[in-house]
Amino acid sequence: MLAAAWEHDAAWIAVAAEHLHDDFFRLDTRFAGHLVQKLINSRVRLAVVGTVDAALARSRALRELVHETNRGDAFWFVADIEALVLRLRERSRVARARDADAR
Repeated sequence: MLAAAWEHDAAWIAVAAEHLHDDFFRLDTRFAGHLVQKLINSRVRLAVVGTVDAALARSRALRELVHETNRGDAFWFVADIEALVLRLRERSRVARARDADAR
Protein backbone atom coordinates (compact mmCIF):
# COMPACT_ATOMS: atom_id res chain seq x y z
CA MET A 1 0.00 0.00 0.00
CA LEU A 2 2.68 2.47 1.01
CA ALA A 3 4.89 1.63 -1.96
CA ALA A 4 1.98 2.20 -4.33
CA ALA A 5 1.24 5.56 -2.68
CA TRP A 6 4.86 6.63 -3.12
CA GLU A 7 4.94 5.36 -6.70
CA HIS A 8 1.93 7.50 -7.58
CA ASP A 9 2.94 10.45 -5.39
CA ALA A 10 -0.30 10.07 -3.44
CA ALA A 11 -0.85 12.06 -0.27
CA TRP A 12 -3.75 9.84 0.86
CA ILE A 13 -4.61 6.15 0.97
CA ALA A 14 -8.31 5.30 1.09
CA VAL A 15 -9.22 1.85 2.38
CA ALA A 16 -12.71 0.37 2.48
CA ALA A 17 -13.62 -0.38 6.10
CA GLU A 18 -14.77 -3.89 5.18
CA HIS A 19 -11.28 -4.70 3.88
CA LEU A 20 -9.65 -4.01 7.23
CA HIS A 21 -9.10 -6.86 9.65
CA ASP A 22 -11.15 -6.77 12.85
CA ASP A 23 -7.92 -6.19 14.78
CA PHE A 24 -7.71 -2.74 13.20
CA PHE A 25 -10.83 -1.75 15.13
CA ARG A 26 -9.74 -3.41 18.39
CA LEU A 27 -7.45 -0.72 19.76
CA ASP A 28 -5.93 -3.04 22.36
CA THR A 29 -4.13 -4.83 19.49
CA ARG A 30 -2.38 -1.54 18.58
CA PHE A 31 -2.63 -2.55 14.93
CA ALA A 32 -4.34 0.69 13.86
CA GLY A 33 -1.92 2.80 15.84
CA HIS A 34 1.14 1.16 14.34
CA LEU A 35 -0.23 1.39 10.81
CA VAL A 36 -1.28 5.01 11.10
CA GLN A 37 2.02 6.01 12.72
CA LYS A 38 3.98 4.34 9.91
CA LEU A 39 1.91 6.17 7.31
CA ILE A 40 2.22 9.52 9.07
CA ASN A 41 5.98 9.06 9.39
CA SER A 42 6.01 8.39 5.65
CA ARG A 43 3.93 11.54 5.00
CA VAL A 44 0.95 9.57 3.73
CA ARG A 45 -2.49 10.02 5.25
CA LEU A 46 -5.19 7.36 5.72
CA ALA A 47 -8.94 7.45 5.17
CA VAL A 48 -11.11 4.54 6.29
CA VAL A 49 -14.13 4.61 3.99
CA GLY A 50 -17.43 3.02 4.94
CA THR A 51 -19.50 2.25 7.96
CA VAL A 52 -17.81 1.12 11.15
CA ASP A 53 -20.97 1.25 13.24
CA ALA A 54 -20.65 -2.29 14.62
CA ALA A 55 -17.11 -1.64 15.83
CA LEU A 56 -18.14 1.73 17.28
CA ALA A 57 -20.98 0.11 19.21
CA ARG A 58 -18.48 -2.24 20.88
CA SER A 59 -15.81 0.29 21.82
CA ARG A 60 -15.95 3.64 23.54
CA ALA A 61 -12.22 4.05 22.89
CA LEU A 62 -12.78 3.59 19.16
CA ARG A 63 -15.60 6.16 19.20
CA GLU A 64 -13.23 8.63 20.87
CA LEU A 65 -10.48 7.82 18.35
CA VAL A 66 -12.82 8.43 15.41
CA HIS A 67 -13.96 11.72 16.93
CA GLU A 68 -10.40 12.93 17.54
CA THR A 69 -8.87 11.77 14.27
CA ASN A 70 -11.68 13.29 12.23
CA ARG A 71 -10.78 16.66 13.76
CA GLY A 72 -7.25 16.37 12.39
CA ASP A 73 -5.88 16.05 8.90
CA ALA A 74 -3.88 12.81 8.87
CA PHE A 75 -6.37 10.02 9.59
CA TRP A 76 -10.09 10.12 8.87
CA PHE A 77 -13.11 7.87 9.06
CA VAL A 78 -15.67 8.80 6.38
CA ALA A 79 -19.02 7.30 5.45
CA ASP A 80 -18.35 6.96 1.74
CA ILE A 81 -16.06 8.07 -1.07
CA GLU A 82 -18.21 11.14 -1.72
CA ALA A 83 -17.67 12.28 1.88
CA LEU A 84 -13.93 11.80 1.43
CA VAL A 85 -13.91 13.85 -1.77
CA LEU A 86 -15.83 16.66 -0.04
CA ARG A 87 -13.41 16.70 2.90
CA LEU A 88 -10.40 16.72 0.59
CA ARG A 89 -11.87 19.58 -1.45
CA GLU A 90 -12.56 21.56 1.72
CA ARG A 91 -9.06 20.87 3.01
CA SER A 92 -7.60 22.05 -0.28
CA ARG A 93 -9.77 25.19 -0.28
CA VAL A 94 -8.72 26.08 3.26
CA ALA A 95 -5.04 25.52 2.41
CA ARG A 96 -5.29 27.75 -0.68
CA ALA A 97 -6.99 30.49 1.34
CA ARG A 98 -4.34 30.24 4.06
CA ASP A 99 -1.57 30.45 1.44
CA ALA A 100 -3.21 33.48 -0.18
CA ASP A 101 -3.49 35.22 3.21
CA ALA A 102 0.19 34.54 3.90
CA ARG A 103 1.23 36.40 0.75
